[in-house]
Amino acid sequence: MSERFDSYKSNYGELVQGSIRFSGLRHDFFLLAKAELLRRLALEQRRRQGRADLRALDVGCGVGSLHPYLEDAFDRLDGCDVSKESLSRAGRENPRVAYTACTSSRLPYDDGVFDLAFASCVVHHVPPASWQGFFCEMRRVLRQGGLACIIEHNPYNPLTRIAVLRCPFDEDAVLLGAGKAASLFEQAGFSDIRCEHFLLLPSARHLARKLERALARLPLGAQYACVARA
Repeated sequence: MSERFDSYKSNYGELVQGSIRFSGLRHDFFLLAKAELLRRLALEQRRRQGRADLRALDVGCGVGSLHPYLEDAFDRLDGCDVSKESLSRAGRENPRVAYTACTSSRLPYDDGVFDLAFASCVVHHVPPASWQGFFCEMRRVLRQGGLACIIEHNPYNPLTRIAVLRCPFDEDAVLLGAGKAASLFEQAGFSDIRCEHFLLLPSARHLARKLERALARLPLGAQYACVARA
């Protein structure tokens, strides 16, 4: 997997844009939607733990496309990935983020060091036989009471299916629904599991975002977020 994603380090964004061109939307629109969701989780976690400092981990961060939208959301943001070439680019473009290469199925961090850990469109690249171990590793590196978030493609959205079929690095993708993600969280020892669908309406307007939040429980959006507490 690392070699394949190494080869996409220089044109990752262009390939993603090519796969969603039919939608008429820019890649930035999708990144901003994910960043907005993660910022809400950061605020929720700050309020719950009663302290300002917050350390977050992006598991499978790739070239760090999300990080320009998130750097000021956390006191410290870490990112890890199997592709060292992707991390090299991420480090150049996001010097405030701490990047570490993953060389095995075990995340390269001590137990209980993060307040929030998230993986954006990563699990569908992980072999299904390794899904449970992936979720257990997220649980291991979180502090007690920390939040984990998985953002994934909604396999029941037909436009999402088209985008995945058009994306060169999604050739091996095995999509998982929100129910499966919630089950994996539960088996890994998480609690307070919830899922919300988003990217239903192709608009950044406030009213559209408000309506989308109201419909978040319905499995209609292009992607979903499954959130759980350690």
